[in-house]
Amino acid sequence: MNLSIVDLAPVRDGDSATDAYANTVALAQRAEDLGYSRFWVAEHHGMADSIASTTPETLIAYLAAETDEIRIGSGTVLLNHYQPFKVAETFGSLDALAPGRVDLGLGRATGIPAADRALGTDRQKRNPDEDHAEKIEATVNHLYDGFDDDHPYAELTLPRSADDTPETWVLGSSPSSAEIAGELGLRYCFAGFIRPNLAEQAFETYRANFEPSPLAAGPDEPTGMLALNVACAETDEDAARLRASAEASYQRMRRGVVGSLPPVEEAVDELGGVPEPTPNPLPARDRPRAISGSPDTVADLLEQLTEQVGVEDVMVQNLIADHDDVVRSHELLADAVGI
Repeated sequence: MNLSIVDLAPVRDGDSATDAYANTVALAQRAEDLGYSRFWVAEHHGMADSIASTTPETLIAYLAAETDEIRIGSGTVLLNHYQPFKVAETFGSLDALAPGRVDLGLGRATGIPAADRALGTDRQKRNPDEDHAEKIEATVNHLYDGFDDDHPYAELTLPRSADDTPETWVLGSSPSSAEIAGELGLRYCFAGFIRPNLAEQAFETYRANFEPSPLAAGPDEPTGMLALNVACAETDEDAARLRASAEASYQRMRRGVVGSLPPVEEAVDELGGVPEPTPNPLPARDRPRAISGSPDTVADLLEQLTEQVGVEDVMVQNLIADHDDVVRSHELLADAVGI
């Protein structure tokens, strides 16, 4: 099993974005030391009091300079906010700065209405799936010189490294995103911390629709990764306590409070107690959005989930309030899986 990390650069109580970014850099460096495969940063807008990862392209450049070998990427660039050529230019430049280490994760999401308006984003697309597929395909065509000679964009060029091109992934949480990834022949990462019960269906859809990219922009065979929210500690009970922050955050989101990550004690009070440890084995239905456990428990849970969807790569997110606990969780997880 291969492990990677996606980080939101959370702004903790009393901290600034500068503190959040310092923690992200330190986590990326530790992830590299531990043998994690990739380190991605997210894109969220209008919530900078709690999430500082608003511009992954900015963080990727800095993280690449502060690490040596680990792949650095976006989890995700929200393509509904941008034009494909600008995204391709940006990630061509990043790959030129860090050849062979840059991942371009492409997705979509609407955020708070004010942020979408400020970004000029149309929240009422008549056919958002079709528009998203067209934008992904255009981005790939820019990156891989895929436009026909008579196309208006055929003469546009990008800054590039000598031999490499950013590795492109489609990110999503539904079978529709999986279908787009398959039809375009790209790698696919499913967000199991958003809609965990759709994971198997999404990967089945991806494989059923997979056709290798004519531009060699993707793999020859379907290649997927499962993104999960994971908290790991010395015991199942300790890990469940850490998971309280994630559970309380999810409850707040259902009430319309987005991006907030409460400290553990505050989260436990909101929940009315410490969450029950994640059951092992996992239930066949009603999968949790976040899992937790001791190293042995989490290793078992990851094996169950990856076998069910047929992938070997896991992208780990965690909503743990204390940065030291975040680092320790990733250390224990790396040791448990044996990366």
